[in-house]
Amino acid sequence: MSSLLIQNIDTLVTCDDADRVERNVDIYCEDGFIRQIGSHLDVTADRTLDARHMLCYPGLVNTHHHLYQVFSRNLPQVQNMELFDWLKTLYEIWKNLDEDVIRYSTLTGLGELMKHGCTTCFDHHYVFPHGAGDLIGTQFQASDTLGMRFYASRGSMDLSQKDGGLPPDSVVQTVDEIMRDSAQVIEAYHDPARGAMHRVALAPCSPFSVSAELLRQSAILARQYGVRLHTHLCETKDEENYMLSREGVRPLAYMQRLGWTGPDVWFAHGIHFNDEELCLLADTGTGVAHCPISNMKLSSGVARIPDMLRMGVHVGLAVDGSASNDGSSLMEELRVAYLLHRLTASRQAPDGYDILKMATQGSASLLGRDDIGSLAVGKCADLFLVDSRRLELVGSLSDPKSVLATVGLRGAVDYTVVAGKITVAQGHLTGVDEEQVAHRANEICRTYLAK
Repeated sequence: MSSLLIQNIDTLVTCDDADRVERNVDIYCEDGFIRQIGSHLDVTADRTLDARHMLCYPGLVNTHHHLYQVFSRNLPQVQNMELFDWLKTLYEIWKNLDEDVIRYSTLTGLGELMKHGCTTCFDHHYVFPHGAGDLIGTQFQASDTLGMRFYASRGSMDLSQKDGGLPPDSVVQTVDEIMRDSAQVIEAYHDPARGAMHRVALAPCSPFSVSAELLRQSAILARQYGVRLHTHLCETKDEENYMLSREGVRPLAYMQRLGWTGPDVWFAHGIHFNDEELCLLADTGTGVAHCPISNMKLSSGVARIPDMLRMGVHVGLAVDGSASNDGSSLMEELRVAYLLHRLTASRQAPDGYDILKMATQGSASLLGRDDIGSLAVGKCADLFLVDSRRLELVGSLSDPKSVLATVGLRGAVDYTVVAGKITVAQGHLTGVDEEQVAHRANEICRTYLAK
């Protein structure tokens, strides 16, 4: 049994259904779960953390990432491209992925996320070059090193450029190969238990890089195993025009035809849904991962998040790939999302606390988890702490529920806790030597980009 007592928390923002904010409370964590919340708890723990002056929040939940892209960000040749040209250019780099690149890009991306309050990350990995090794297993090893709660995907592509898709031949596979490996990955790594640190989803890349048969078979296999389904959808007008030309229908209608709607499905981006499609998402319980910074960088558009929330569509927050974001901070995404929708929707925009709940409870819902995303007895002990005395927070604490989105937080959080274990202490990762990881990651990145 392992235990942690966090004492004297100044302000606890629970993000629960009642939107409770507690003052001057303790949290007792045991074996990864919250066992007690209250004032002056009379318990003994393996470790005690004094949180006086601290603001405490549920750990942020990232619902869409491409961690391998950490090693291809801020490249000058793609900075002014939109999605299709951007992808075609970068696939020529990504086709050289191997286990070392995956290990250190995962450590780097997850480390940045964790230092900014993220405790659960879903990664959409769909590039599997021939002979690259055990990429998903490598990701789980890296996440375990850091102590991150990790949700991997067995992504896939089966349409290369010769088939009318975007990727080169060396990173696509046959449907049979993909289905066989998908089953093996689920059996090896997916843990359906409450409090699981490892889960797996099936996630074909996008309707313009996979066949109808791959999408159909992935949905069948996912439901046989009880895992979730994920893909990119309605990210750009180019995608919409591509699907209308190839299939004669809009992207969502195409996915619905193949069994890709329902409470076990969530799409990344969802920018170009019309009113009828938003109603379908709400009625079927199909979710959307909102990626505001990536959508802005690639000039893709602005997702209709205020309309989605009003209509009851399940929405979570995400950073997207580091090559279309150039960072891995879900904390930064909070403020950008808040400001973006204030600009485009004015009084109909979500407020700061709405955005925080999108990144916590909303994101947890997309991943099919009711054990994370809020702070309550029985929930996973995933949280982060911020010292309220920081200079940059002076004058801003009259509304601690909204401050992370309205004012924002520059720099790392003070503490991150995942499954009751301190993974960030005083702004630094506890599971690795950051300087050594950065040094080795830069070496590997240089070699990778030079190929």
